[in-house]
Amino acid sequence: MTIKHPQDSQVVMTELVLPNDTNQLGNLLGGRLMHWVDIAAALVAQKHSGKVCVTASVDEISFNEPIRLGHVVYIKAIITRAFTTSMEIFVEVEREDPLHGARAHTSKAYLTFVAIDQYGKPLPAPPVEPVTLEEKNRYEEAALRREARLKHRQMMTARTTPK
Repeated sequence: MTIKHPQDSQVVMTELVLPNDTNQLGNLLGGRLMHWVDIAAALVAQKHSGKVCVTASVDEISFNEPIRLGHVVYIKAIITRAFTTSMEIFVEVEREDPLHGARAHTSKAYLTFVAIDQYGKPLPAPPVEPVTLEEKNRYEEAALRREARLKHRQMMTARTTPK
């Protein structure tokens, strides 16, 4: 299996916030932003694996700054690490007011994707080889995030399993 670098599958999407994307206050709907984040991350997972990929989990997503009608949204997604069959994708979001040129970081999230075959069975994920210091840090931290996800899933399964 070929080792790939994070930059090989990075995706940057650009969206314009239109009236249909906003709530009554003229702010971008959180669900619309989550939709765009999921698409960007899915594209990264697909580029990295060369396979159809599905969302396995979404870690906490933050909404730190409002994104207004007419703003331009930049969604940057990059793979942090691949495990046996899962891939962790980091997504960060910036908004720009095109009339004033002001930019701000608004959101970030980690998503987990799995490549699947035609029967929905997980496929092996190609390894990731980080290059930059930032990529190396995210790569190491990904193991900790994965461990926390697995513990949380195990705890939730135990709570919902009938005794």
